[in-house]
Amino acid sequence: MAIVRPRLNDYFDIPFTQDEVSFAIPFLDEDIPLYVDPFLLYASPSQQDHSLHLNLISVMNRLGRLYQKGDDRSISIIINASECDEVGLGNSKTKVGRRIGEKTAIAILDLYKNVPQIGANGLTHLEEIQLLVENVSKDRISDITCSFIKSFLIDSTIQECRKYKIPTEEFQISIFDVRTLSFRNEVVPLPYNPESELPIILVPKRWLRFVPFINFDEYFNSAIYQENSDRTLDRVDILEYNRHNYGLIEAFVRSKELEIRNCKSDPLFNQIPITSAKRKLKTILGLPTGKVDNADKSYEDNMVQLLASMLYPHLDFAKEQSRIESGSQIRDLIFYNNRSFDFLKDIYDDYECRQLVVELKNVAEVEREHINQVNRYLTNQFGRFGVIFTRKRPPKKIYQNTIDLWAGQRRSILILDDEDLKLMCEVYESKQRLPIEVIKKKYVEFTRSCPS
Repeated sequence: MAIVRPRLNDYFDIPFTQDEVSFAIPFLDEDIPLYVDPFLLYASPSQQDHSLHLNLISVMNRLGRLYQKGDDRSISIIINASECDEVGLGNSKTKVGRRIGEKTAIAILDLYKNVPQIGANGLTHLEEIQLLVENVSKDRISDITCSFIKSFLIDSTIQECRKYKIPTEEFQISIFDVRTLSFRNEVVPLPYNPESELPIILVPKRWLRFVPFINFDEYFNSAIYQENSDRTLDRVDILEYNRHNYGLIEAFVRSKELEIRNCKSDPLFNQIPITSAKRKLKTILGLPTGKVDNADKSYEDNMVQLLASMLYPHLDFAKEQSRIESGSQIRDLIFYNNRSFDFLKDIYDDYECRQLVVELKNVAEVEREHINQVNRYLTNQFGRFGVIFTRKRPPKKIYQNTIDLWAGQRRSILILDDEDLKLMCEVYESKQRLPIEVIKKKYVEFTRSCPS
């Protein structure tokens, strides 16, 4: 697909925003940089989520007990569970991960033999493993969790696909059977990546965090550092220390359980607060035009965060990118056009605007070449609609140039200035209207100037 950073719904032309759906919309060419945190299942008010956590821990401890009895099947099960490509979570750029090796799987299961408390009572939280075993971090914990509850995830995915009419195909998927403690193949209808033709499993947003609630860094700072402030310890030393001082982990986990109300999922996108928006606007308005003291860079950096926040959730922010054109670097902001607002649906229908391109120009005066640059960029990839944000109202001849462009090629380029930006911030603060309406207003004014 030709659009920037395509998502599943973009490819199939299904108009919903990330804010509207309960699952994380998967990208087609990269992973979502978040992870399933089992503690969110444990902390959830949903009885279903809590039951999934109980089943997850029960499975892990049953595998540990089998291993204690000399049943090596547990090793291959842990290895198979250590990667769950269908969910597309993590930092992989290829969407295909690697399973752990036999050595790491044995190290995990050896906890049931070498740590007396685990051998006797089992683990209470899967995340404890990352405090005890090398090469096990948040991505492995997430994948193991998804592998063991994959049956539920598949049912949830099928339900969401029916609700939003997401196309599916039949795939043979390896699913863990908690009754037999084994993986079995089952044919199920799942959405798919049209580029790779691989299946996709949708993950509820409510389970996702950037860092697990029980995590290595917090444990180190709260427990290990106080005990060893006069020593230099590397990670291997700490893991070895933990296995011999498991009481510290138990105390840390109990303290985290007492903080259960603080465990919240991380949003896929965070809007900046109103106070930050006002500060960024003040910074922008105080900048000189041009490149003096890196004013252009400061303008772009502040505008990126400001526009991405103000236009959300009607426009999901896709990416910022730089390109070189005519010897100068140009910053573009790319937004997904979800058609979640009447104006956005209009520009999708009239200009085939699949993604909205916004260019940032910290210049004293917009020139004809700036219009031509944007025009060259408006190809089939994005459609025939673009927006320029600049500092001052354009001269009449430049505005006429955009009118002529519409008349000759049916392409629309809007030019917004600092006054428009101020108005967007005002409505963002007041919440009486929507910032996207300021762009709509500009578009209505523009169409009235166009020849009938």
